[in-house]
Amino acid sequence: MSETHLPAEQTLTGRQPVLEALKARQALEKIYLQHGSSGPVIQQIREFARERGVPVSEVDRDRIRQLAGDAPAQGVVALLESVPYAELDELLAVAHRRNEPPFLLVLDEIEDPHNLGALIRTAECAGVHGVVIPKHHAAAITPTVVKASAGAVSHLSIARVTNIASCLDELKTSGLWIVGTAAEGDRRYSEHDYRGPLAVVIGSEGRGMRRLVHEKCDFVVSIPLYGKVGSLNASVAGAVVLFEAARSRHAGAKTQR
Repeated sequence: MSETHLPAEQTLTGRQPVLEALKARQALEKIYLQHGSSGPVIQQIREFARERGVPVSEVDRDRIRQLAGDAPAQGVVALLESVPYAELDELLAVAHRRNEPPFLLVLDEIEDPHNLGALIRTAECAGVHGVVIPKHHAAAITPTVVKASAGAVSHLSIARVTNIASCLDELKTSGLWIVGTAAEGDRRYSEHDYRGPLAVVIGSEGRGMRRLVHEKCDFVVSIPLYGKVGSLNASVAGAVVLFEAARSRHAGAKTQR
């Protein structure tokens, strides 16, 4: 395939996302820099690319535009190798290596790539060990998602499974408690104890969790709303619950010490 017109899922654009991908040793085939691009981030990109053995080519603005398409590139475009999705047990192994109880985020048919990227960014910031997404009827990890995650995709293991409900059964077998989020939750999100092995489930935009996924949850928490709009954006709801869980878990860890 000619590199002049690459599909969006094969490219990563923007200075910071490309730098984060290099830092995390994400598989990159080549990096294009616009002639005259400079600054500390560009210098870091050059240095990390040299260390990782990733070829760097300087091209003109028109070539950058051809490679990036409609995506804002800031003078930087990287060609991606295929996304290396993890297996479910690899996510649990991350928690084991950190000597921490598992803390996973499970996403049930999040379709908007910007929401997916935002949720992955929040998960990484909250100390989540890995994210689970479905193979069907949901956004995959594309450059749009990578950019929306501010590079967090490069620092977090992501598993892609065929069936979310079956995945939750497998996590239960591994000793995790499943906590879903819905307007009709059993309790407020701030009243739940998130310590111990945990998977937080966030439902899709608009529809929320599917019925079978909802039934697999051990607990369902809700976020009280005080305005006239009846629901939160999926990525915002995820941020509220994940950081409450992080607060609870870190407070519990300090108490145990």
